Amino acid sequence: MSKYSFSKDVQVLVRGTPFTLDRDLLAARSSRLCKLFKENPDEDHSHLLSDIPTTPQIFEIMARFCYGFPVTFTPENVIPISCLACYLGMTETHSPRNLLNQALSFFEHEIITGWNASLRSLKAIDNQTILQQAVQLGLTDGCMDSLISKALDHPLLLGEPIKNPALDHDDDEDESNENVYKPNAKRQLFVLDWKSEDLSLTTLHLQFYEPIIRGMIQYKMGSNYIASNLYEYAKRWVFLDPKETNEETSAASSSSSEGDSSYSKRLAIEAIERHLPHDRGVLPCALLSEMLQYAMVLEANANCRDGFEMRIGRQLDLASVNDLLIPSQGYSKDEKYDTECVQRILKHFYHNFTGKDQTGLDFVAELVEDFLGEIADDINLKKGSFISLAEMSIAASQRTQRPSDGIYRAIDIYLNKHRYLTESEREEICKVLECNKLSTEACEHAAQNERLPVRVAVQVLFVGQLHLRESITKEVAVAGDGCEEKEEEKVMGELEKMSSKVTELEKECVVMRKEIQRGGGGYMMRKRNNTMEKVRTTNVWREMKRKLGCISRLHNNNNCHVKKKKKMKVHPKGDGFC
Repeated sequence: MSKYSFSKDVQVLVRGTPFTLDRDLLAARSSRLCKLFKENPDEDHSHLLSDIPTTPQIFEIMARFCYGFPVTFTPENVIPISCLACYLGMTETHSPRNLLNQALSFFEHEIITGWNASLRSLKAIDNQTILQQAVQLGLTDGCMDSLISKALDHPLLLGEPIKNPALDHDDDEDESNENVYKPNAKRQLFVLDWKSEDLSLTTLHLQFYEPIIRGMIQYKMGSNYIASNLYEYAKRWVFLDPKETNEETSAASSSSSEGDSSYSKRLAIEAIERHLPHDRGVLPCALLSEMLQYAMVLEANANCRDGFEMRIGRQLDLASVNDLLIPSQGYSKDEKYDTECVQRILKHFYHNFTGKDQTGLDFVAELVEDFLGEIADDINLKKGSFISLAEMSIAASQRTQRPSDGIYRAIDIYLNKHRYLTESEREEICKVLECNKLSTEACEHAAQNERLPVRVAVQVLFVGQLHLRESITKEVAVAGDGCEEKEEEKVMGELEKMSSKVTELEKECVVMRKEIQRGGGGYMMRKRNNTMEKVRTTNVWREMKRKLGCISRLHNNNNCHVKKKKKMKVHPKGDGFC
C-alpha cells in the first residue's frame, strides 16, 4: 500500500453517520476513490462522498474490509454490498480478491441456489438507488429466475390450491383437469427438503412479486396454484384485517400515511386482478366477491372491478346468496346492497353461458329469487332495481315449468316493507309475477293476501280455478266407468257456478277500486234489493272467500305458510308468504 501516500484522513458522512478513514486503505481497494484522491489531493472530500448510495451498516462492512477484516456475507447484505462495491469500483482489475468478486461469488453459490435465501435477499432491498444498481448487475433477475424455476419444480412452494366447495371432483377428474400442474418426472429426482421452513412468496413487495407471478404464468404454471397464491397475497397486502398481516407489514403501515397505504393497496389489488386466471372454479365465488368488495372500497380502476365481476359471472351457478350481498359504496348510496353490480354479474353469466343443460340456468334463477328475498326488506331498495332483477331471473327460466313461488315470495316481502306504494305502483311490481306458474300452495296464500293489487288477486283466483279443474279432472279419470259420466256432469256444473261467481267478484273488485280512488274512506256502495247500502271494503276478502266457498283449502288465517320444495326461508320481519 506504500504506492498511495495521501497525507490526510478522509471524512465521510453516510445518512448522518460520520466516518473517519485512512485514504491509503480506501484507495487501495476502490478505483473510484483512488481517482478522486489523486485529482484533489489537498481538498476536503466529505462533500463529494455524501451521496454514496448505501446505508451506514453496509458502508461500515466495506470500510472494515479495506482495513483487512473478513466479511461475513448474508442473504440480507450481499446485494447491498455488491452494489456498493460496484459503485466504488472495488473490482479485480484494481485489486486482487476484491470485495465485488467475493460478494458475487457468495451470491452465485449461496443465494440463487436456495428458495429462502433468494426471498430474503429480495426482501432486504428497500432503497430505490440500490434497487437500480441491483437491476443493472442482474442480481434481482437472478433471484427471481431462481424462484420461478424452483416453483415450477415444486408447485407446493406457492401453497396448497384452494378447493372450491361447489365442485366435487374425484381423483380421476383432478388428474384430467388442465388446471392441475404436473411437474416434470425427471425433476422429481431432485426433491429438496423445503416443506417445514420455507418462506412464502407473498412476503415480497409488489415490485418483485408481480414479475415473478408473470414469469410463472408464461411458463404455464398451474392456474390453481397461481390463483391460491394471489389470494394469499391479497390477504397479506390488501385486506384490512390486522390479524392477517405480519409484523413487517404492520410496521410499514404505521410508518406510512393513510393515503400512501390506500394507494399501495390499490396497486396491489389491481395487479392481482391482472394476473388472476380466468379459469372457471380456480377460486370460489366467495373469495372473488371478497376481492371485488375491496377493489370497490379502494376505488380501483374500472378494469379491475369489471374483471372480478366477469369471473364471478362465469361461475355464477356455483355461487350462494351471500356472495351477491355486496354493500353499496360511496357517500350518496341509497340502497343497502349494490344491485347494479349484481345485474352486471348476471349479464356476464347469460353472455358466457354455453351449457346445453338447463340446470345451470334454473340454479341462477333460483339464486336471484333468493337474493331478491334477502334485499326486499331494504326500505331504500328502488322499485326499478327490484323489477330489473326479477325480470332477469324470469328470463332464465322462461321456457321451463319452474314455479314462480320464489318471485312471489320476494314480492310479498317487498310490498310488506314498502306499504306506502300506490295501487298502480304495486301493479307495476306484480307484472313480473307469472300467476299461471304459481303452485297450489302459493295460490292459496295469494288469494288471501291483502297486499296484492285487486287485478292480481283476480288473476290468482282464475289460476286457482284452473288448478281445481285439473285436480278434479284427474280424480274423475281415476273413478270407475259407471260413475264417470255422472261425476263429470256434476263437476262441470260446479265449474260453471264458480266461473259465474268469479265474474261477479271481478265486477265488484272494479267498483271497489273506483271507490278507493275517490277517497271512499274504506267503504263502498253496493246495490241490493233495488236499494243502495254501504259496505266496508275490508270485508271484501271475507266476502270473496264466502263466494268461493267451493275452494275448500282457503283458510281464514291470513298468515298461512307454504313450504318451499328445496329449502324453507323465513322472513323475520314480514308476516307474508315464506
